[in-house]
Amino acid sequence: WERFYQNRWQFDKVVRSTHGVNCTGSCSWQIFVKNGLVTWELQSTDYPETRPDLPNHEPRGCPRGASYSWYLYSSNRVKYPMIRGALAKAYRKSKKIHSDPVVAWESIMDDPVTRNEYVTQRGLGGLIRLDWEEAQEIIAAANIYTIKKYGPDRLAGFTPIPAMSMVSYASGTRYLSLLGGTILSFYDFYCDLPPSSPQTWGEQTDVPESADWYNSSFLMLWGSNVPVTRTPDAPFYTQVRYKGTKTINISPDFNEAAKFADLWIKPKQGTDAALGMAMGHVILKEFYLNKKTPYFENYVKQYSDLPFLVKVEKKNGRYVAGRVVRASDLDAKYATEQNADWKPLLFDEKSKELVIPNGTIGSRWDKSQKWNLEMVNVSTGEEISPQLSFVDDFDEVKEVSFPYFGGDYYKNEYFNATKHDEIVDRKIPVRRSPDGEFLYCTVYDLTIANYGLSLGLPGEAPSPDYSEDALYTPAWQERITGVPASHIISTARQFAENAEKTEGKSMIIIGCGVNQWYHTDMIYRSAINMLIFCGCIGKSGGGWSHYVGQEKLRPQTGWMPLAFALDWHRPPRHMNATSYFYMHTNQWRYEKVGLSELLSPLADKEKWNMMSVIDCNVKSERMGWLPSSPQLSENPIKLGQQASDEGKDVKNFITEKLKSKKVSIASEDPDNPKNFPRNMFIWRSNLLASSAKGMEYFMKHLLGAQNSVMGDDLKTNGMQLPQEVKWHDKAPEGKLDLLVTLDFRMSTSALHSDIVLPAATWYEKNDLSTTDLHPFIHPFSDAVDPVWESRTDWNIFKGLSKKVSELSPGHLGKEKDVVLQPMQHDSPMELSETAYAKDWKVDDLELKPGKNMSDIIEVIRDYPNTYQRFTSLGPLMEELGNGGKGISWDTKDEVELLKKLNLSNTIGHKDNGRALIETDIHAAEMILALAPETNGHVAVKAWEALEKITGRKHCHLAAKREDEQIRFKDLVQQPRKVITSPTWSGIESHDVSYNAGYTNVHELIPWRTLTGRQSIYQDHPWMIDFGENLVCYKPPIDTKSLKGMIEKLEGKEKYMILNMMTPHNKWTIHSTWSDNLLMLTLGRGGPVAWLSEDDAKKMDLIDNDWVE
Repeated sequence: WERFYQNRWQFDKVVRSTHGVNCTGSCSWQIFVKNGLVTWELQSTDYPETRPDLPNHEPRGCPRGASYSWYLYSSNRVKYPMIRGALAKAYRKSKKIHSDPVVAWESIMDDPVTRNEYVTQRGLGGLIRLDWEEAQEIIAAANIYTIKKYGPDRLAGFTPIPAMSMVSYASGTRYLSLLGGTILSFYDFYCDLPPSSPQTWGEQTDVPESADWYNSSFLMLWGSNVPVTRTPDAPFYTQVRYKGTKTINISPDFNEAAKFADLWIKPKQGTDAALGMAMGHVILKEFYLNKKTPYFENYVKQYSDLPFLVKVEKKNGRYVAGRVVRASDLDAKYATEQNADWKPLLFDEKSKELVIPNGTIGSRWDKSQKWNLEMVNVSTGEEISPQLSFVDDFDEVKEVSFPYFGGDYYKNEYFNATKHDEIVDRKIPVRRSPDGEFLYCTVYDLTIANYGLSLGLPGEAPSPDYSEDALYTPAWQERITGVPASHIISTARQFAENAEKTEGKSMIIIGCGVNQWYHTDMIYRSAINMLIFCGCIGKSGGGWSHYVGQEKLRPQTGWMPLAFALDWHRPPRHMNATSYFYMHTNQWRYEKVGLSELLSPLADKEKWNMMSVIDCNVKSERMGWLPSSPQLSENPIKLGQQASDEGKDVKNFITEKLKSKKVSIASEDPDNPKNFPRNMFIWRSNLLASSAKGMEYFMKHLLGAQNSVMGDDLKTNGMQLPQEVKWHDKAPEGKLDLLVTLDFRMSTSALHSDIVLPAATWYEKNDLSTTDLHPFIHPFSDAVDPVWESRTDWNIFKGLSKKVSELSPGHLGKEKDVVLQPMQHDSPMELSETAYAKDWKVDDLELKPGKNMSDIIEVIRDYPNTYQRFTSLGPLMEELGNGGKGISWDTKDEVELLKKLNLSNTIGHKDNGRALIETDIHAAEMILALAPETNGHVAVKAWEALEKITGRKHCHLAAKREDEQIRFKDLVQQPRKVITSPTWSGIESHDVSYNAGYTNVHELIPWRTLTGRQSIYQDHPWMIDFGENLVCYKPPIDTKSLKGMIEKLEGKEKYMILNMMTPHNKWTIHSTWSDNLLMLTLGRGGPVAWLSEDDAKKMDLIDNDWVE
């Protein structure tokens, strides 16, 4: 036995790799190999060291990562390509008649009976072995047929989280982008993207690294269970307590993080916004009204929109807050001001005038080099002092109305409501515009009133006592959340006191436990406002630390040309998966939540009366706010050809077709077969088991598989039908012609697919990994070759691109594809006309592509050369350069570098002068060479590009590392810290841990918002109508799904109604490891539901019972 034990730990070599599973750990591991087999793994401990007063990043890892090698040789491994038996039979039969694979596939699609035979078998087994040649042939033939008949936007791919394996993600998206297919989003669809982040900062998400927790002196964990969901980073949280840092845990359950806390606050789940509003109430009262706090006031004057001005308008007999006051509202003064409609105003205490400050979004695009946060008048350059409040200097006092959603009208029967009116009036000091045309006030004065506080105006009642049952007091929130008012008072007070004394070192770590509620933005904005009020954003040791998935793709701008084939043509087709799946799984047909239940009591009900949720989505697509997929009701390649045949410009041709209604947005008739999604790829994801929101609707309508949809549709229930979407009485089932999954294990998605391709594991390929939790980039490495017949994602899609090139002649050549590009953030398109929410179709407006609808762009596809384009660097990197987040730079030097690194001539390439991207390492080198985060020369160029917009010097942030170029072989040796880049808002420094917003505060780079500051006020017309221009408490919505279920179960089954929480599993990461024998042994052998003992007794349940 001693020999057996000793031999067990012998090895021939050690290889560095990691795991790509979206856990945010991004841990480097040593993979031990013996006789060509992976035998075990061990945590790497060679991360670059931190400064002496900060713990190192190691050891990083967890039991899940330490057991991954089990998967390589497990019985659950997909060993070779597999196909649904009925489909194989049909294809082979057709192929005997039609030698052309595309025609063979077409014959199957033209025969509804044959098609239905394999579609209805999805999920029922019957998968048989297939060789790679035939698998690639069927998939390529299906793609070509679909492009030819319906259009390339009927192809779609779902793969999440590029940061967890960048090359693997890019392999499929590059393939789809070359074909013109649709790339589906994931971050929003997971409910991981907090809408409050772009609302407040104009940024999807940017957060501090975990090491910065150690710099905090007050840590609040809010719906984030750090020891379980951030296991490798938890030491920074546990160790900082020894420095005296106060820790608060806000969670309905006593989770693992709670035991480390000084105070555990347990609100009723879903009511967190009430808690946040009450803490904001305390902070504003004690640190703004009862006394002046110089640090806080100076911070919000420069870095928030609190001093900016808002129109106070009379509507339906009431004064309400409206649009932000802009330079265009003062024609007499700013008649010649460029982008005047996008330059908001504030009142300057020094000059006593309304002025445009530097840094508004209008200045970003007027080439004035005044897009910065210097406190100066943009017109004169004179120093300004923004006025926060008009309480001592007003023309009039008006009763302004605010909505309240916590009363009986919006009541959810499972949550406590209060007896307050749905409309609340507050006194606000206002001034009249110089021309006398409108009244205005400051965002600060609105905010004070919105939090239920008094400014002390003549005749105004004082602010309520904390014990009063008045809106947003600690006592008010106690009735809703169940949290003692004393906890709220002391926590808010200590949070603010700490921030005042340390100048911002109070931090909120917040996560999906909060973010995945329907009104998440209200919860998050209540927390974000606390941080802004206390001057914490952009301060090391402070700020907003939102952690969900491994979302931080650090070398993003180097990765994008690879992933979306931007080196060959622009733009790609992107689609927000939330809208896509809501529409194509037909969930909109069952939607019971009406807009009237969500609208503000101050909104014009007539405007919204007949509209539904799906109608809002369609209007948003039509106005260019959202992308569309499919985009138009006709094949975009045929439309491009028609425009060419008629000698017309494609923009004019399409706008004429839309105006005459000969062509429409496809989402206006999603159940028309010509608007179905037809082919879908899933890779690096278990979409159907882990991510499908409304899985049963996926099964029924998208897949046509067995399902458990219990509800009836709107028409059957006698409910109002959508206005913007055509209704078909018979809902389609089985929209997809072909579903292909790439995976290393037989997942739920694979079991329901038509073709399953065996993918390499994380120890069998070369790739890159980064995360938001640490500042390093490090690699996957192929410790062993892919086993059985598995292949890397890169090689799989490379093979498909080759097969498409082979089969295209005779079907597809060089084609003109019409692409709709929605309004782009970080581009001049964001200064669009749609800010007024005018729908060109409804309001009979002139169509202006890129202004009041999506832009219309012609893209030339070259299908016979798909493989050549997939495997080489295209000409656009030399012709157009690269960029991101609104800046661009020249990349000629990097193109030449890649020619040397990746070679530039090979047999079979028509253009031997192009750098190759034949292998996954070639792809990784392309990312590393083009990204400012991994190429110091590019970083300096990127900062120089930003300097031309801000008018300030920033290159010093990257100058010391200008000569540094990180190559793939460098990463194999050791993880490397990335270089400071202008596409992110923190800095990579030995002395300063990465903290989001750092460059905004210390370099005076504006946030990418209307005012250039952190936005507390949202003036979008729809947000005003839904009562979300300012943060407020909104109770969890009633989805109206319980009643139908209860009716079906009554008298037949024992049941209990629960308000469920869904914490992450300690022994799995999403669905991975849920079938891993080692983790099943350490855990409880399967999925676990925790019930209180009292609830269990009601159902006669005991430990280890199985429940549904």
